[in-house]
Amino acid sequence: MPLYTLWRTASGPEIAWTAVHCSAGDVLIAGAALAGSLLLVGSAGWPRGRHWRVAGASVALGLGATVVIERVAIAWGIWAYSEAMPVLPGLEVGLAPVAQWVVIPAIALASARLAFRRP
Repeated sequence: MPLYTLWRTASGPEIAWTAVHCSAGDVLIAGAALAGSLLLVGSAGWPRGRHWRVAGASVALGLGATVVIERVAIAWGIWAYSEAMPVLPGLEVGLAPVAQWVVIPAIALASARLAFRRP
């Protein structure tokens, strides 16, 4: 939250609500990205079969959705980055939300693959 202006301007309950609300949105994006990836490139044997295709597509779809949502939210004034947020040149999107959509899904999908590899 310190990477967003909300951290300095909102009350405690507003910050808590935003954290819950945005986390729920992230879960929806992740679920939609995974479902879309399974429909597009998945197989009946996933995560054993076509794991890397599904993982790559999931990360790409989640990242794409995040970039669009971040750009719209910033343009419409729904939220703003603090001066502490590194911004990716060209995209004008914060590094933290982009990194989140690369690191967290990669870890989750790798964990799913490991869990299903065990006998």
